[in-house]
Amino acid sequence: KIYTDGSCKGNGSSNSRGGWAFVFIVKEEEIILKLSGGELNTTNNRMELTAVIESLKILKYPCDVTVTTDSKYVYESVTKGWVYKWKENGWRKADKKPALNPDLWETLLNLCETHTVSLHWVKGHADNPKNNRCDELAVAQWKALKGE
Repeated sequence: KIYTDGSCKGNGSSNSRGGWAFVFIVKEEEIILKLSGGELNTTNNRMELTAVIESLKILKYPCDVTVTTDSKYVYESVTKGWVYKWKENGWRKADKKPALNPDLWETLLNLCETHTVSLHWVKGHADNPKNNRCDELAVAQWKALKGE
């Protein structure tokens, strides 16, 4: 099981700072690995996607994995099949506008071909300690980018 989260201060602006994080769970309460990172000039959605991507990239061999996210953007784009249609249409949405983050979506789709990934959505900033831990780690990353 993997929990992921992304966070961004100044979302999408030229001085934005973002962070991403994930935690791996083997037993119900045992976090066995946690990693996080950050980027400048980014968006919340890019950080949410990056968290999922980085968590899957660390797997050494094909796995069955449940990824829990509080990002409806990530969750619905995959589970409702939108991202597959965007790719099919040359990274264009149904309204013909460009789909955002095609570079990250392409990477995620490739990882989903290697691993059997089930996505699960939880409400962010609620009563899920593992999701909250990811949020703390992601926020700490963007804060570190400016020395806060």
